[in-house]
Amino acid sequence: MLSTKVHYLRYARTANLVNLHNWFAPETATTTINTTQVRNYNVASRTNKTKSQLLLPSSINALTLFPGGMRFASADAGSNVDDASKTVVDLSTIPEAPAAPIEDVVTQVLNAAGEPTFASIGLGGWSPVGIVQNCMEYLHVGCDLPWWGAIAIGTAVVRTIIFPLVIMAQRNAAKLNNYMPQMQVLQMKMTEARQSGNAIDSARYAQEMMLFMREKQINPLKNMIVPLAQAPLFISFFMGLRAMANTPVESMREGGLFWFTDLTVADPLFLLPLITSATLYLTIEIGTDSARLSAQNMQVMKYVLRALPIAIFPFTMNFPAAILTYWACSNFISLGQVAILRIPAVRDYFKIDRMVIHKPDNLPIKKKGFVKGMKESWENMKITKEIEERQRLDEIRFAKAGKGPLVKTFKYDPTKPQPSSGNTSTSASPVHAKKS
Repeated sequence: MLSTKVHYLRYARTANLVNLHNWFAPETATTTINTTQVRNYNVASRTNKTKSQLLLPSSINALTLFPGGMRFASADAGSNVDDASKTVVDLSTIPEAPAAPIEDVVTQVLNAAGEPTFASIGLGGWSPVGIVQNCMEYLHVGCDLPWWGAIAIGTAVVRTIIFPLVIMAQRNAAKLNNYMPQMQVLQMKMTEARQSGNAIDSARYAQEMMLFMREKQINPLKNMIVPLAQAPLFISFFMGLRAMANTPVESMREGGLFWFTDLTVADPLFLLPLITSATLYLTIEIGTDSARLSAQNMQVMKYVLRALPIAIFPFTMNFPAAILTYWACSNFISLGQVAILRIPAVRDYFKIDRMVIHKPDNLPIKKKGFVKGMKESWENMKITKEIEERQRLDEIRFAKAGKGPLVKTFKYDPTKPQPSSGNTSTSASPVHAKKS
């Protein structure tokens, strides 16, 4: 009796009925629960008149209620097979289908030129790339310029802003060229001292070199000011124009010039990559932006940079025409700056020293070819490595000598009196005889 009540309470709890055992009336004793999930039970309230619909788990095979209690109807399973095979589904309990999501309609805001604004198509912003894109949009819409003109004018404005850095680098390059003989003498002395292992003389000559450059206001790092300033600008323009071409900005499809009318795709004739590589080669050869690559101490760098235009050509072939338009304009502006700064009146106006032409025979360091210069550099590296290895071994031997046992380098102990022998006495007697 008790076990049947416990089983009943367990299944009634799963159906969200609490204390159901106190509510059943005698007339519900003949109700049978089969495998169906929905059945009508006569659940007696305190007035025995309430009838409700219960939901029980499908794991119950059969449950029979009798006046004396409740038991599993496993014994009556054979008689209830037909009832168990029939499942009653209450369609009222199936929820309605959810409503289809409403797609957000993106509205594009048009600018004064009747084109979508950059903000509405995901371009622009306050990052360096976004600022470049905003400037391009202003030049195209506000100034009513075609896209190739907006790119060219934007490049010219940026290069004009960094023009004072070009003048500073040109002044430093002129001083480096004019004081090259004195600096090469100190450089040779410092190299010889380093190769001979004389660290004191090497440090002394290095100090003299530093004082000399400070006195003449020379700093080799100033020649790198312009490349370092151009690097973030080039990256910003590159990424900004590439995003504009990939979006794409529809008006850029007809914003080109001559044979490259579509700025969103690569140049079909490959003329823009050729122009870019050629102007870059001239920039390196002439010494644009005050990078004095023709100096004797920069021969290796010159040979490396000469190969750069050829190395980048396979990559620039696939760049959009908008990027190559910026790059070619920047190279042409660099060449124009060099041509202007070669005029003596312009150099005097910007207080740039006149370039002194040194004869190769008068320079302490003679001009060497590429192969010979590389061999000499390799030999210097080997000598420097051998000197460092020798110094390391000397330090190890010195440490062992200070910590290890004493090494006998004498025939007798100098701290003790020399033992006398018969030979020494006999040999000394004639000497004393002569003195006497």
